[in-house]
Amino acid sequence: MNDAHPAATPRREPGLSRRELLQASGAGLSLAALPAALAQAAPAAVRSLKASAFAQAIRPGESTEVWGFNSSLPGPVLRYRRGDVAQIAVANALPRNAGTTVHWHGIRVPNAMDGVPQVTQDPIAVGETFNYEFRVPDAGTYWYHPHQMSYEQVARGMYGMLIVDEDKPIAVDREVLWALGDVKLDAKGRQVDDFGRLQDLGGGGRLGNVFTLNGRQAGRDRRLAVRSGERIRLRLVNTATARIFLLDFRGQRPLVVAHDGQAVEPHPLPQGLLLLGPGMRTDLVLDCDGAPGDTYPVIDRRDRGYQIATIAYERKPAVRSRALRDPLRIEANALPEPDPVKAVEHFLVFEGGLLGRPAIGMVDGKPLKIPEIMRSRGLSWTMNYVAEHEHAMLHTPMFTFRQGEHVVLKMVNETEFEHPMHLHGHSFRVLRVNDRPTRFREWRDTVMVAPRGSVDIAFVADNPGEWMFHCHILEHAAGGMMGTVAVE
Repeated sequence: MNDAHPAATPRREPGLSRRELLQASGAGLSLAALPAALAQAAPAAVRSLKASAFAQAIRPGESTEVWGFNSSLPGPVLRYRRGDVAQIAVANALPRNAGTTVHWHGIRVPNAMDGVPQVTQDPIAVGETFNYEFRVPDAGTYWYHPHQMSYEQVARGMYGMLIVDEDKPIAVDREVLWALGDVKLDAKGRQVDDFGRLQDLGGGGRLGNVFTLNGRQAGRDRRLAVRSGERIRLRLVNTATARIFLLDFRGQRPLVVAHDGQAVEPHPLPQGLLLLGPGMRTDLVLDCDGAPGDTYPVIDRRDRGYQIATIAYERKPAVRSRALRDPLRIEANALPEPDPVKAVEHFLVFEGGLLGRPAIGMVDGKPLKIPEIMRSRGLSWTMNYVAEHEHAMLHTPMFTFRQGEHVVLKMVNETEFEHPMHLHGHSFRVLRVNDRPTRFREWRDTVMVAPRGSVDIAFVADNPGEWMFHCHILEHAAGGMMGTVAVE
């Protein structure tokens, strides 16, 4: 099956000129055979989201109750142009009297629109609607999900992709959107209701037993049908609460053109692999240079070589005889450039976890040993020796910055687990990883900090408000790795 999202592109992509279309038709290619992204009219923009429970066929032949938006898993693709004003009414029809919110992951929204309960808004109660309105300042690949009981609500299926188009997109024939994740199902296809277990909060997080691609079971039979000579922009997001992907596009040579919505110098995958932690996104460009009838697996190297999908070349004439020569560099967003020379350096130290050494953490202003915190509060982690709970984020911000201040933050991971750290309301430069300068100094909003490793980031604190800063292994966030920074 071709996993191109049918609503992915609101206009014809610029990859095929009128001349090329006519030439293709002369070669026996009908307009009806073109990719849907090229052939169909622009879909209407989605302006409302309804959170509810519904049935989804995740594994073939089974019906699974999931939670999601607009009875779709993933939720509908929200698509805008840079500078548009998004107006989205979110209605809550969830079961179990579950309150919710929506966080627009990676979008530099005004603080009141960030969707964080107890910080920027009250949870949306069942039967109520919250109206979000914000300008989308940056082009790129983003996504949306709840921040209320996120380790459960995201795992149940509450997520969707949000795409902001550049003013002048790069030349491709079409886009493909892949929302990667996992789900934990029993033998009858029901979601296992074991959210919030201590071993998940303090360990590696809650891992599903079924890999998912766009809401359905991933595997070798999930076929991305391509044409020889075609150029594809592949937008990937990791929607899992804990699973880290390490993707191997065996036999293909995609180029990285963006991370977390921000342009980067086009380059091959390091060691041929794409690391994609929870919350992280990457845009790839794939020039399809295989022969008709070829197949190439897409494999997750983190999990014993599990095959996520198959890139399958159709037995049809090539779209073109040689690859497009159009530039692949995406136009950069207007982000404020941090100056490390001007910046004050701050430190953020992670400790705890089930495999960590006994440490002291502050809870409600009182020092407690991590084992005691785990027994009494279910918290396993500390950031700068403070353990914070997802539902009581009323602690003093970890840092307070002046608006416009240049910041360098060194994160030091003293635990045995990886932590994809996400800062709300800002994007940051990644300066160093394990004290070694990065090659591209890429912009990100979510960055992986390795066990016993460190990452140095730099940003301008230009967006006023109190902003979440947390591990995007959502069980870790619920287990203590969640705090805020204030910009005044």
